Amino acid sequence: MPENTALLRLMSWLSPSFPVGAYTYSHGLETAVEDGDIKDRASAGIWITDMVAQGAGRMDAVLMIHAWRAVVNEDDDLLVDVAEMAEALSATSELALETESQGAAFLKAVDSAWPTEATDLLRVRHDGAIAYPVAVGVTAAGHGVPLTEAAVAYLHAYAANLISATVRLVPLGQTDGLLLTSALEPLIPKVAATALVTPLDGISTMTFMADLKSMQHETQRTRLFRS
Repeated sequence: MPENTALLRLMSWLSPSFPVGAYTYSHGLETAVEDGDIKDRASAGIWITDMVAQGAGRMDAVLMIHAWRAVVNEDDDLLVDVAEMAEALSATSELALETESQGAAFLKAVDSAWPTEATDLLRVRHDGAIAYPVAVGVTAAGHGVPLTEAAVAYLHAYAANLISATVRLVPLGQTDGLLLTSALEPLIPKVAATALVTPLDGISTMTFMADLKSMQHETQRTRLFRS
């Protein structure tokens, strides 16, 4: 791969403008704002930090990492296990919609511009819905994108989407959004490092409140986001 091509592809795939519809999902944040749990930059920072370090951010990073390894090591059994586990781990119907819709949109986009046999293999081995982190991990492996860089970039994109939703919902100013982003810089590489050594059967989360907010969002009267 020519110099910096992997970086360019990561920047394209995980950009807010990449057509996966990420901007339409809040991962339950909309209800947290509605209920007053998130009302300013400080409370937003606590919530998002927990989601990255102990919630879906870390969980998805582990799934992405094992999907990458399954492709690189030509381990079809692991690929199936990761895809099935990712499909089963969503705590609510809206979170399942979020990850599966983005996974499908991501694969459709990369197939048109960056096709790889790895995504074809994924569809052959797994006939169910494909979660977003699995789609990203398989694609990154198929294009020879280094694993550590892919994990860090994935977590950064996950956090950035939560921050963007928070800025719009509270609302916060753009400067507050930037301060939230900069505050997460030391955390994201640490979470990525932890995810790199986490076995597939060691996945866990400790963000029960976020799951409850997602459940409540399904029947929230006024909604701007799909999750």
